[in-house]
Amino acid sequence: MQNLNMRYFLYARKSTDEPDRQILSIEAQLSELREYAQKEGLTIAREFIESKTAKEPGREIFNDMIASIEDGMAQGIIAWHPDRLARNSIDGGRIIYLVDIGKITALKFPTFWFDPTPQGKFMLSIAFGQSKYYVDNLSENIKRGFRQKLRNGIWPACAPLGYINDKNTKTIYPDKDRAVFIRKTFELYATGDYPLAEVRRIMNGVGLKGRHTTLSVGNYQYMLKNPVYYGLIRYKGELYEGKHEPIISKALFDKCQEVLLRKSKPKGPRLKPYTYRGVFHCATCGCFITTETQKAHNYLRCTKRKGSCDEPFVREEVIEEQIKGELKNVSLPPALAALLIQHAEAEKAAAAQAGESARQKLRDNLVILTDQLGKLLDLVLQGHLTQAEYASKKAQLVNDKKEIENKLAAFAREGRNRLEPLKRFYALCEIAGKSAVSGSPSENLQIMRKIGSNFFLGGQKIKLKFNFPSEQVRELRQAAGFGKPGFETSEIWRPLRDSNP
Repeated sequence: MQNLNMRYFLYARKSTDEPDRQILSIEAQLSELREYAQKEGLTIAREFIESKTAKEPGREIFNDMIASIEDGMAQGIIAWHPDRLARNSIDGGRIIYLVDIGKITALKFPTFWFDPTPQGKFMLSIAFGQSKYYVDNLSENIKRGFRQKLRNGIWPACAPLGYINDKNTKTIYPDKDRAVFIRKTFELYATGDYPLAEVRRIMNGVGLKGRHTTLSVGNYQYMLKNPVYYGLIRYKGELYEGKHEPIISKALFDKCQEVLLRKSKPKGPRLKPYTYRGVFHCATCGCFITTETQKAHNYLRCTKRKGSCDEPFVREEVIEEQIKGELKNVSLPPALAALLIQHAEAEKAAAAQAGESARQKLRDNLVILTDQLGKLLDLVLQGHLTQAEYASKKAQLVNDKKEIENKLAAFAREGRNRLEPLKRFYALCEIAGKSAVSGSPSENLQIMRKIGSNFFLGGQKIKLKFNFPSEQVRELRQAAGFGKPGFETSEIWRPLRDSNP
């Protein structure tokens, strides 16, 4: 017969990480347990409601309930099932111990029978053991599923920023609304001209956001270091080949890593911004040429870090005029630039056939690397390699394989766009002529960096090494005689089209 003075605690729990849909919600448990208590004539002293997993000890509300029972505030517990009370050996043992010492005299479950007898306690311990086994087995199944997804090249969790989970194929694909912003983030940072805080300001300003909040500087740093965006998956320090579509190339990712490494080094004091500071070297001693202001004019001079140097000062305006002259030396009239671009367009079909031998060699290497990855796994299974050695060698092979795949993709693009750099160069030569007339000093310097390198200053004159095909343009201008009849005939400029800048 039920003791009419006995008081019960009602306990309802639902963990957010439990995938079993058969488990009732908190509201459903409360409704069922209240109805069960009323039907059985049980007095509920207090209700304890908790939304937390029971696979580990340390639940605050559960501990509060047990402490209250130890203080004699109730003698029994009402719950939907024993697994609501405990899924670990410590909490289960606490309840059985309280039954042993008489602190708990009754446990009531609508779906499970219990009696405070040796047989009843034995059955309760079995129920708690089954609950713990379920949690342990579930954890192993989840980990095994993760590992299998990674081996198959499938992102195993919620899609990273810039991707969307495909519920049908269980894979991820680029988010068309965010992928363009992700790519732009990498492109901005790869220039080395923008600190992370400025990248954040720019990209947040154009609308790049997380799922629920704006992105922090830390979010951008994590993004820039995540190899998922060029096609690999990094999980617990190990790299896996991903089958998802990359948003950026590996070359762009590597460039960002170089910038991150460079910017992580300590920085010196900020210098006054001069257009030509750090551009030129002294032709006499090789030191950097710096800029300083004297009597409202900017002068370029040798830093003389290696000792005494006799190179004279030179006004900044003089350097600007010399740069304009060099730009004119590699400029093309608009009509000639348009004619050369037209010829380049006509040669696209022939250019698409180039590089077939190199492509085939890359395909052969890809087959070899794939075979090596398979043999590497066999060595681990046979005990010839440790897990650490396997992870290191696998990372190298996976990166080499991705490098080859990127090169093959680059060959495919080159077949269509091999002449694009040459067309851009013709357009640059046209722009150089216009900029020499009306461009700002910084714009002219930017163009000069594209057409030449190794900038020196000596005898108050600039010297540089013209890049190909800038040097050929300069030589052909001199040989053909700029402005003379026949200067714009295409045959004179044919050597430019026979090479790929």
